[in-house]
Amino acid sequence: MKQQISLREANQHLSEYIEAVSRGDEVIITRRGKPVAKLVPIEEERHVAPEQQAAWERLKASARPLNVGRFVRDECYDHLK
Repeated sequence: MKQQISLREANQHLSEYIEAVSRGDEVIITRRGKPVAKLVPIEEERHVAPEQQAAWERLKASARPLNVGRFVRDECYDHLK
């Protein structure tokens, strides 16, 4: 379930909203009526399809001759945001 709350409400009852998020809810925080943040549950484990894993392996293999050093899949996702 999605809830929309004000920043003031979030400050006053943060622990209650964290509990709701831990149960799977989403909480949108607004400032002056405009959404500014979203509280969502953290994904426990990232699931990678076999095709994605194969693509990752091909990417790593093609980068070896370039001598770009070590890189980690999660770091690549961070750059997409």
